[in-house]
Amino acid sequence: MHKIIVENQCGCFKRSDLKANLEINSKDEALSKAIQMKNHMNQEFCMKHEFQLVEKEENFVISFRPQEASSCCGTGCCS
Repeated sequence: MHKIIVENQCGCFKRSDLKANLEINSKDEALSKAIQMKNHMNQEFCMKHEFQLVEKEENFVISFRPQEASSCCGTGCCS
């Protein structure tokens, strides 16, 4: 079983229909879904974060490095 884990869930993610901890039997299917999710997040969210995908053991982890508070747009998307 392979998991897709979303760390550092921003407001855009929380408001989306995406799920944070998906479990998929096939590694190839899990990787494909994780790439689709990462690309969607990078293209459709508020553009304040750049999401990255990393494989850790049996899991695929989508995360971003939080920006400094002064660069936040103030709309609540960064919380």
